[in-house]
Amino acid sequence: MFFYSFDESFHPNKKANNLNKSHKSNRLMTSQPTPGTPAEAPQNKQLSIDDIAAFCKRKGLIYPSSEIYGGMAGFFDYGPMGVELKNNIKAAWWHSFVQTRDDIVGIDGSIITNPKVWKASGHVDNFVDILVEDTKTGERFRADHFVEEKLKIPTDGMSIDQLHELIVTNKLKSPKGNDLTKPIKFNLMFQTYVGPKVSEENIAYMRAETAQHMFVQFKNVFEAARGRLPLGIAQIGRSFRNEISPRNFVFRCREFEQMEIEYFVNPDKYELDCPYIEEVMDIPVTLYTQDCQTNKTDAFTTTIRAALAAKQIGTQWHAYFIGLTQRFFVNLGIAPGHLRLRQHLKEELSHYSKDTWDLEYKFPFGFKELWGIADRGQYDLTQHSTHSGKDLSVFDEESKKRITPRVIEPALGLDRTFIVFLLEGLSYDAARENNVLKLHPKLSPVKFGVFPLMKKDGLSEIARDLYLQLREDSACQFDEGGSVGKRYARMDEIGTPYCLTIDYQTKEDGSVTIRDRDSTQQKRIAIVELIQIASRLANGKMAFSEIE
Repeated sequence: MFFYSFDESFHPNKKANNLNKSHKSNRLMTSQPTPGTPAEAPQNKQLSIDDIAAFCKRKGLIYPSSEIYGGMAGFFDYGPMGVELKNNIKAAWWHSFVQTRDDIVGIDGSIITNPKVWKASGHVDNFVDILVEDTKTGERFRADHFVEEKLKIPTDGMSIDQLHELIVTNKLKSPKGNDLTKPIKFNLMFQTYVGPKVSEENIAYMRAETAQHMFVQFKNVFEAARGRLPLGIAQIGRSFRNEISPRNFVFRCREFEQMEIEYFVNPDKYELDCPYIEEVMDIPVTLYTQDCQTNKTDAFTTTIRAALAAKQIGTQWHAYFIGLTQRFFVNLGIAPGHLRLRQHLKEELSHYSKDTWDLEYKFPFGFKELWGIADRGQYDLTQHSTHSGKDLSVFDEESKKRITPRVIEPALGLDRTFIVFLLEGLSYDAARENNVLKLHPKLSPVKFGVFPLMKKDGLSEIARDLYLQLREDSACQFDEGGSVGKRYARMDEIGTPYCLTIDYQTKEDGSVTIRDRDSTQQKRIAIVELIQIASRLANGKMAFSEIE
């Protein structure tokens, strides 16, 4: 898929018509090859992240938080269209990973919990990034990102000493041209106080991840789920990280949403066969292994089956969830060539991880993490058992012994996912002379636009009656302002897959015109039949081509 850069036409304060009129002068932006890009993957012509940010504001998707007071870096508010798209992404994930499975259940944990949780998990001591400071202005920067941008080299997993050496050797200065301090560690947890007294014993933390609730509540959930392994616990919720340098719109925020699963497996069976592995064996994936990164070779495309046979992925359980994450995005319209799976280098593994793979997307600023799939081993349950004094092992009926499960964790960033669907789906259609946001129907904020051809002769009344019927099951918009062509353009830009026009023929035979967003083709369909198939069209289970 190819993308136009609309430059200043995307400015949120400009009218939509300015965007459409200026398309002939817009230049194409071609992203530069990124180390590790598979040779067969096309280099996208992409919108910049600033284009997306401006588009989001103009169309009511995302606004800077508290903008009238100057805003606050790393915090954003979702607008009318944005909250619908965001909720639809969450619903699609929840349906795929919870509601259609017998082995995964959900919880909803509190944002603030006992601070001992974070001490036991290792976050209080180890949840850090490395920063450098301008010696004159005091401005701080995340050291690895700073060095990566200045030297155009990957810095994943670099230590304080390695970053310091690069800064000194290359004589790097701050953006103001000043010297930098030696890199130091900075804890990312937001601290607060619980109760009326500001004191050390009342310190608490905003949660840095949703995962810990699933560990500390594991035993309760296990018993509620009838005490069977394997068992997954899923949660969607907000997390908070005091990022040193929030950047790239909602890609790196201080408040964000995660969609996570902690999947608990009998440790004696973890290294053995996964009973679900055949579901994903033939899924093609692009792998960027530790060896690729160390030897500076390109990522390569293979299948889950071949990767397991070559021992490129360590266990079937890890491979299974890697396959599921890839399939989730591809099924919702993301091109496989825009995704890759990067294995963490040993020196960058989190304190709890035995092995981690990131499903990455090719953003305008390079391949970056969307979905981390980590083998957390028995670290978390063991830590919480030790620190709380409570036994979190469970009795396994099959082996007739108590076990502490081993955990695989797929953790997805919702805000990043939101941007991926915009980058993948938004383009300028020269034939229509307007923008088109091609989303999977189940993700679209509005499923049907309902238009009367004219406001008179009873057409508006018929259209409104149809609108009221459809909105019982699907998100719809009623629009009678301007020409039908302009109404189509408004719907195209917010990703509405189908538009319905009520005209004078409707009064004669009870049919309407249904127009497909992607092809612009139109068909006549009886209102009675439309009502019967509307929900299938809205969730993507029926294609426009299937309408007779």
